[in-house]
Amino acid sequence: MAAYSMDLRHRVLRDADGGLPSDELAEKYSVSRAWVDRLKQRRRETGEIAPRKQTRWRTPILHAQLGALEALIHEQPDRTLAELQAALHTPASLPTLRTIKKLGFRFKKNRTRIGTRSR
Repeated sequence: MAAYSMDLRHRVLRDADGGLPSDELAEKYSVSRAWVDRLKQRRRETGEIAPRKQTRWRTPILHAQLGALEALIHEQPDRTLAELQAALHTPASLPTLRTIKKLGFRFKKNRTRIGTRSR
């Protein structure tokens, strides 16, 4: 979702300065009351009303090594997560290595359909 425009922000704050309560502002401009309150609070505390920079998700730690991980699994399918971690020489934690599910591999199951434990 894109940030609200500066024009809208100025109009909301102009009407707020004119005495309109947050509920009426939210209804008039089709925004949430919480957004109106946060906008007024930001202006009061920092003097800024511009939208903040949108955060981006970081690239997964194993993104560059997915090909090598897949090759290691094809080479020896019964490797444990700890063995895969050692073979890749990666600082990725064992739960992070569970990205092998995204590659289409499945974890071994025993006959009672309970996941096997690593020892």
